[in-house]
Amino acid sequence: MGFMTLNDEYHDNRKAALLHRLSALDDPARSGMFDRALWFDGLHRHCLAEHAPHIAYAAELGDAVKLHLVDRGRSGLASMANWYSFIWRPVFGGTPHDQRKQALMLAVARKLSKTTHRLLLSPVPDECGSASLIEQAFAATGWTVRREPCDENHVLHLKGRSFADYWQDRPGQLRSTVKRKGNKGVVDLRVETRFDAQDWADYETIYARSWKPEEGNPDFLRWLAQRESEAGRLRMGMASIDGQAVAAQFWTVENGTAYIHKLAHDERHIQASPGTLLTHALFQHVIDVDGVDLVDFGTGSDAYKRDWMEDIRPRYRLELIWPRSPKAWPYLAKSRVAGLAARFSKD
Repeated sequence: MGFMTLNDEYHDNRKAALLHRLSALDDPARSGMFDRALWFDGLHRHCLAEHAPHIAYAAELGDAVKLHLVDRGRSGLASMANWYSFIWRPVFGGTPHDQRKQALMLAVARKLSKTTHRLLLSPVPDECGSASLIEQAFAATGWTVRREPCDENHVLHLKGRSFADYWQDRPGQLRSTVKRKGNKGVVDLRVETRFDAQDWADYETIYARSWKPEEGNPDFLRWLAQRESEAGRLRMGMASIDGQAVAAQFWTVENGTAYIHKLAHDERHIQASPGTLLTHALFQHVIDVDGVDLVDFGTGSDAYKRDWMEDIRPRYRLELIWPRSPKAWPYLAKSRVAGLAARFSKD
């Protein structure tokens, strides 16, 4: 078929990276935040710099695929992803049809069998067919594949509804809370579309006073908010009481989707429900002003998400083991034991 494949460590080899970078200009509507080269560049630089980047690449007739990976040493390669990643999946360039995608993935799977003994990929979606495509391509080329759910993703499909239509379907207790607390006029709300250093400083202060665990990498989040602001995609929600910021939320909007990245409120003001009121304001903004079709609350099974969202999508972990490599045999044995245990637990 005339495939070209390469492994491109883009931080160490900028020229090669530029030559083979997949451009969102091929189809802007298809490429999202978690597919962009800028996302992977920032994520690696701020969060995963201790692991060498490894990009598996294949191309044919103007179509291409990249798997953004990191080297985990003895355990093999892993997806270039962490807790900030809503998804990780192969990134396609050009306009490949399904058969071309399969052929490209087969080429990458063969290439990787010569360079590693194991891959661990997550959180992989399957509503776009990514998990199934990876599973089928690697299994077809001789890899042992284990696929299992690792997380869940709460989303809201608007299906043409206005905010008023959406809101009338929310739980009665939630609607009552918003009405009662909002009518008191204690909390001031605003939604900003440009990065502001003071707003971000307030967000970090609020986060430190919230119920949330310590932030994993605040420098990355700030960098991301600045880049998204430059692109016009930032939606920063701020709530204040008597001029003091008490709740903040970091959202982004693109290609008809609103992504909820971070939300926090100061526990000292919980009786005023500033977080709930701010979430209400942001939903109203992205639905009626931005006109999104989908709201994505990221990964995690937090109970409060169910009040705002309507659908749950699984996220998968795929362990891919090359059985012909002696380095893979311990992992192969563990995978088989785990598979047997899962089978017996169902009986």
